[in-house]
Amino acid sequence: MVDPWAFRALEGVQVAAWGYADREVTPGTLFRISSVTGGIVLGAYPLDQPERPVGLAFGFPALRDGGVWHHSHLLAVDPACRGSGLAVALKDVQRRLALEQGLTRMTWTFDPLVTRNARLNLGKLGAAARTYLPDWYALEEDRAGAFPADRLLIEWDLARGPVERVAPRPEGLRVLEARGDAPGVPLPLEAEVLLAPTLLAEVPLRVDALLEPVRRAWRLALREVLGGALARGFAVVDLAREGKRAFYVLRREG
Repeated sequence: MVDPWAFRALEGVQVAAWGYADREVTPGTLFRISSVTGGIVLGAYPLDQPERPVGLAFGFPALRDGGVWHHSHLLAVDPACRGSGLAVALKDVQRRLALEQGLTRMTWTFDPLVTRNARLNLGKLGAAARTYLPDWYALEEDRAGAFPADRLLIEWDLARGPVERVAPRPEGLRVLEARGDAPGVPLPLEAEVLLAPTLLAEVPLRVDALLEPVRRAWRLALREVLGGALARGFAVVDLAREGKRAFYVLRREG
């Protein structure tokens, strides 16, 4: 049996990673129960401080339409450990444990405005996104003024481990490009556009440095482009780089 206080300590990783308030933190009691009912709960610890977690991965079996897979709800890394490879290591252990349960697919969500996570999910793990989820969470008190919490749903074939690759150059039809800090007008997803094998949608590298109206404009532009293209048979498969610019790579499937 694992010490329940170790699960409680994982609450602090969420606060360090995201600045969560108490009501937003997934509690240690849920980790404790999940650990003995099919969930996967992982903590990462420094060698010199084995009781202070600096990383967390948490997921559970999901069931729909007769299919069973692993849904990863949380991946948190202390900011001091970002860029260390810890996130990839946690996901790989989570992958191997899910395979031991007989599961072959993992899903999770991420904010498409956070390019750091896009690089991890698409470029380092080799997963893809096929579903856009507008207003997925209610993260603020005021419904009318809240910043839209849109998410991309990631799908990972667990037969493939992490496959880190160099970020490609943006080669394809650009359906969304920046105009200064703000997004330009998205290219309408008309028939001739949807015939292109590869689409590119720009995303700011540091959205947190932008003013709220500009961030909101990016949110709505990406919602239109990514949501529209994914609904028409494309998948988000990588994050391309061109100097200080980044582009989602969307490819037609089937």
